[in-house]
Amino acid sequence: MAGQTGVRAKAFRQILYVSALAMMAATSIPAGAATPEETAREVLSKTPIIDGHNDTPHQIAELFDRDFSKFDLKALPPEILAKTHTDIPTSRAGFLGGQFWSVYVDAALPKHEAVTRTIEQIDVVRQMIARYPDVFVYADTAATAEAAMKKGKIASLIGMEGGHSIGSSLEILRQMHALGARYMTITHSLTTDWADSATDAPKHDGLSPFGFEVIAEMNRLGMIVDISHVSEATMHDVLDKTRAPVLFTHSNARAVTPHPRNVPDSVLKRLPQNGGVVMVTFVPGFTSPERRQWEYERSAVAGRAKIEFTGNPAGEKAAVDAWIAANPQPKATLVQVADHIDHIRKVAGIDHIGIGGDFGGVDELPVGLENVSTYPALFAELVRRGYSKADLAKIAQGNALRVMRGVEAAAGK
Repeated sequence: MAGQTGVRAKAFRQILYVSALAMMAATSIPAGAATPEETAREVLSKTPIIDGHNDTPHQIAELFDRDFSKFDLKALPPEILAKTHTDIPTSRAGFLGGQFWSVYVDAALPKHEAVTRTIEQIDVVRQMIARYPDVFVYADTAATAEAAMKKGKIASLIGMEGGHSIGSSLEILRQMHALGARYMTITHSLTTDWADSATDAPKHDGLSPFGFEVIAEMNRLGMIVDISHVSEATMHDVLDKTRAPVLFTHSNARAVTPHPRNVPDSVLKRLPQNGGVVMVTFVPGFTSPERRQWEYERSAVAGRAKIEFTGNPAGEKAAVDAWIAANPQPKATLVQVADHIDHIRKVAGIDHIGIGGDFGGVDELPVGLENVSTYPALFAELVRRGYSKADLAKIAQGNALRVMRGVEAAAGK
C-alpha cells in the first residue's frame, strides 16, 4: 500500500508541475498576441513579396494569342485563373510587390525563331504594364522597384527563361538587355551550344568558352545571372566566373527532394561568398520527395508499356492508366515548401532565401499554395517555425533587392 501511495503522490506532483508550466507559458504570452497569420500579413504589408518567376505572359500568349482585348486581369474567370494562378485581385490579396515576369519560349525552337518569340513575349509584359498603369509599373533596377512598391504598385521586371533566347549572340544579349530583360536563365530544359542543362545530356562539362563570355557580358551589362535549370557543373562554373551575385529564380533544395532541377548542398555552401539567393519554388515535383519518387516510377512504367505494347497505343495507355489508378499521385504541400526554406537556411543562411513560385508555369500547385493570393499562408507557416519578422522581410524582398543592387554595382566594370 505504502508503495502505491508513493507512486500516486509522485504522479500528483508531476501533474502539478506540468500544470504550473502550462500556467507560466500562458501568462508569458501577452493578451491579444498576434497569430502567425496576423504576423505574416503585418510583415508583408510593409515589405511585400518580390517573386522571381511567373509565367503569366506565356499563358497570355497561349490562351489569348497575346490579344489583351480577349481578357481582363482585373476579373479572370475561374477556368483561366486555374492556368495563370495570377490576376490583379489575387496579386493584391497575396501582397505581391514586385514580379519578375518570365518571357519564356520553347527551348527546342530554331535560334532565329526563339529570338523573335522572346521579343514578342517582352512586348506582352510591356502591354500588360501599359494596360493597367494603376497596378503595374515597369522597373529595371532595385531603386525603381522600391519606388514602385512605395506607391502601392507592383514593380514589373522582365526575366528571360533560357539562354536559347539570345541565339548564341552577345549582340542579341545586349539588345535583350536594352529591351528590358534584367535576368537570363542560362539554360532551360535543353543544353545549349554553350551551357549544360540540368535535364539534358551534358556537352560542355558546365560552360563552354563562349559560355564564360556570356557570363562576363551579363556582369558588365548589369543583368542577373539565373542558374535555375542548369547542371551542377554549370552552377559551379558560373560561381567561379561571375563578379556579381546570382539568383536561382525558381529552384528548391536537392537534399530535401532529389531532383536535378534543385540546388545541391555543394552549391548552397558557396552562396554566402557569392551573395546569391535561392528563390524557393512551388513546383510539386521539385517540392515533394514522395511526388518525385512517384514521377520516377510512373516514367519506368511508361517506358515498359511502350516496349510491351509496341504498335498498340491503346494498350500502352491502358497499362499506364491502370498503374496510376492503383498508385494515386501524391500531392505536394505548403509545409513541404517550408521544409526547403528550412534546409536552405541551415546550409546557406537566412540571407540567401527568396520566393519564386512559378505561378502560371505548372499545371498543379501544392495544397495551400493554389494561386498568388496564398503567399501569406506560407509566411504564417514560417512564423510557426520560429522565423522572426526580420527573417520574413528578407525572404519577401530584402534578399532579392540586395542581389539586384549587387549586380548593378558590378555593371560597367
